[in-house]
Amino acid sequence: MVTARSPTLTTITLFVVVFVFESVARLLGVFPLLFVLAPPVTTNPWTVVTSVYAHAGPIHLLGNAIGLLLPGFVLERQTSALRYHAFFLTAGAAAGIAEITVGPLLGNAAGVLGASGAVFAFIGYLLSANRLAEAAIGGVELSGRVQLVAFAVLAVLVTVATGRPGVALVAHFTGFFVGLVAGRVHLLRRPTPPSYGML
Repeated sequence: MVTARSPTLTTITLFVVVFVFESVARLLGVFPLLFVLAPPVTTNPWTVVTSVYAHAGPIHLLGNAIGLLLPGFVLERQTSALRYHAFFLTAGAAAGIAEITVGPLLGNAAGVLGASGAVFAFIGYLLSANRLAEAAIGGVELSGRVQLVAFAVLAVLVTVATGRPGVALVAHFTGFFVGLVAGRVHLLRRPTPPSYGML
């Protein structure tokens, strides 16, 4: 059951709250300074965080919120709120940094904002951490290196299939890849409490 303490609903609420602040920042002419992650990161380092929760407009926000709902609700049942939020932010920040580092080499815009890299990380996590994936991957002897290459190829295919003009493709690839790897090692799994025998 989804409660008021749902990390997914908390994250979506944060999207909306940040969007309100974005509107004020636009009026004051400081929107890029506060919310757009752009190189060099050291100029406005806070945007590593704020850009993950910021959106270019209401449609962008709505798309990421809808994209987060299903994987978010599934994942929050498997982990703690702290791990959920830490992974969301870390994956989103890594995706953003990858986008502003590699994206310009591919002709993409130099600045980025939005949660889609983190959402793709959640989707990748669920794809590689479920029982079906465990049975499929576990039944075949693959080295860690081969698994990473397979994950990279899968991430490229998903990125190309979901890509369109103006979308941060490098961020999507990075988020999905990070999610696949994190899911394979069950990074977000709650620790099993130790069992004790009675004397």
